[in-house]
Amino acid sequence: MVRIVLGILKFVVRLWDFFTYPIYQVIYKPWKKRNNFGKLRSEIIEKTDSHVLIRSPEKENKLTIGLEGIITMDKVWKWALQVYGERPILGSRSVLSVEDETQSNGKVFKKLELGSYHWKSFRDCDIIVENFGRGLRHIGLCPKDKVAVYAETRAQGLLATLGAFSQNISIVTLYTNLGPEGITHGINQTEAKCVISSNELLPKLLNLLPQLPNVNKVIVIPDHTSISNSQVPEVEVKIYMFDELVDAGSNWKPVKSEPPQPDDIAIVMYTSGSTGVPKGVLLTHRNLVTTLISINSTIDIKTSSNDKYIAFLPLAHVLELLCEMMMVIRGIRIGYSSPNTLLDTSTMIKSGTHGDATVLQPTLMTCVPLVLTRIYNGINQKMDTRGKLFKSIFRFFYDYRLKSIRNGLPTPVLNKILFGKFHKLIGGKVKFIFAGGAPLSDEVHDFIRVCLGVDVIQGYGLTETTACATLMDSSDISTGTAGAPNQCIDIKLVNWEDGNYKVTDQPRPRGEILIGGDCVSNGYYKIHEKTKEDFFEEKGKRWFRTGDIGEVTELGTIKIIDRKKDLVKLQYGEYISLGKVESALTTCPVVDNICIYGDSFKSNCVALIVPNKTVLGKWADQKLGMYSQTEIEHNSDTFSKCCQDERVIDMVLEEVRLHCLKNKLQRFEIPVAVYLCKENWSPETGLVTAAFKIKRRPIQEFY
Repeated sequence: MVRIVLGILKFVVRLWDFFTYPIYQVIYKPWKKRNNFGKLRSEIIEKTDSHVLIRSPEKENKLTIGLEGIITMDKVWKWALQVYGERPILGSRSVLSVEDETQSNGKVFKKLELGSYHWKSFRDCDIIVENFGRGLRHIGLCPKDKVAVYAETRAQGLLATLGAFSQNISIVTLYTNLGPEGITHGINQTEAKCVISSNELLPKLLNLLPQLPNVNKVIVIPDHTSISNSQVPEVEVKIYMFDELVDAGSNWKPVKSEPPQPDDIAIVMYTSGSTGVPKGVLLTHRNLVTTLISINSTIDIKTSSNDKYIAFLPLAHVLELLCEMMMVIRGIRIGYSSPNTLLDTSTMIKSGTHGDATVLQPTLMTCVPLVLTRIYNGINQKMDTRGKLFKSIFRFFYDYRLKSIRNGLPTPVLNKILFGKFHKLIGGKVKFIFAGGAPLSDEVHDFIRVCLGVDVIQGYGLTETTACATLMDSSDISTGTAGAPNQCIDIKLVNWEDGNYKVTDQPRPRGEILIGGDCVSNGYYKIHEKTKEDFFEEKGKRWFRTGDIGEVTELGTIKIIDRKKDLVKLQYGEYISLGKVESALTTCPVVDNICIYGDSFKSNCVALIVPNKTVLGKWADQKLGMYSQTEIEHNSDTFSKCCQDERVIDMVLEEVRLHCLKNKLQRFEIPVAVYLCKENWSPETGLVTAAFKIKRRPIQEFY
């Protein structure tokens, strides 16, 4: 039956192609796209036996020219204000009601009924920015003081940041899920006297106050929750509501204005701490503005006042801050969201209420690969429930659309009939997704392009290089690469002898990635030895040693192939890249999270896997005829028992083996054993970072 249906479909599609091909050639001119696919995106400037230096040709656009001479973030904002004036820029949804909903497993979730987006113009926002900055001075803060931000993603967070910049006050950013030790470390190390927090995080912050001797002021950004006096510990700290401080600032006149200088510290941005205690990275105004202009020059997409950007990543992530500021200089509206309210199916969305993406209908968004992988797994799980015939038809049209994309041809009819339904998951109008923070697998990259009809623009960088050093352009349809160097940024590959990566390797130069330019940070806050180890000056340019291993492709783009700390030499001399194996297995349906372990006394590796409960339950039920999918999903004892069952473990191991073979991993890269972890890896458990990157040593010690 399946073969017959597919045969008919192939005949119909070939007939369709025969009649529409000439029309599509005239209308869409696919050869122009194909020419852009293969263009050279950077050039080798210098090559020796020990290093290769690459750089992209400079581009200029109207916006870049307009920002010439502006090197501080406060002036970037004022420039945008002058250009866009009354145009709306920041939007938030009103909360109509909040109620508690008890789940089948006994857990209680808060459910929100949300209204439409309400917008503030550049002019409205500037009044808040100016008055908030004055308000900080009014309560005793001085230029070059530091204010810590421990808050959920809100419009007020960006306004507070810009307000602090206007008075040359530095921001200290902290991930909200960093954990008590990380939060207290960041605030105490920087000696911040004032903390900006959101209402829902206030109880956690106040409980930490006895460990924060310098903090005497807290500014609260409101939300749908409320804090009663009984919840506030008896501590000597002054609490201001956000609007209260703005009002106070409107009546305060500074004796002398002290705007920031390009090399003043704008942000002390704490990393998520994948290799130990979070480090505070010193980012100057020059770092931020240079990178902002560099990214904007590289991204060659046309935008207009009709575009909208959905902001749901934390501002503690430097990529999110720069993306929001890029929207500001392009005059694109920013609608605020959260992971809990993003989609119609998000955990805090009340039944009958639409998620933020459906209401806002954004055209641009930023995602970390983890979010895209979950979308990929979610769609595939739904496909598995539709039967063999539907899955075969879906796969046929998936392959057809992927081939069309690679040939520069659109598939408008197919998009409307089939793939448009998937696109509606994120609002139905998204054109581009900016992805960064971790490598994105080839399979997921192609899947998002095909099913969601979205161009995924992947970049590479670190907090130490102000987020972004390389970036794909809109005409790059490759996968597995992170694009070419951004404008004004140099990328150097140097030999790493221990890992046997050399710039003389054929067919492509390989080595450790060094990043140079004005995007490179001043170093780590109060960690001088580590700063000397990772940063250096050469010929008047500042450089950072990333520890990542890359190669230069034939198109002049950078491909991340390894990480020095992820490379393990096995018993018989083979080198295994733990990150490479983990990246391949993130698309295995049963894997929610994974950590690969290997050492020099063994000839193979093993996998620690947090299984997807839905998939594990379905497999155990259908393939082994044991356990109930519902019980595994909702009963923790049954799930725990299932994870320890040898028959289930053997089943998962076989699926992992087949998935590794599908991804063309070497024999020694395929795990010979798996351990199914019943624990959820979260920042609270200390097994992943605040950015949900795995922490190898704590995981190895825990298990």
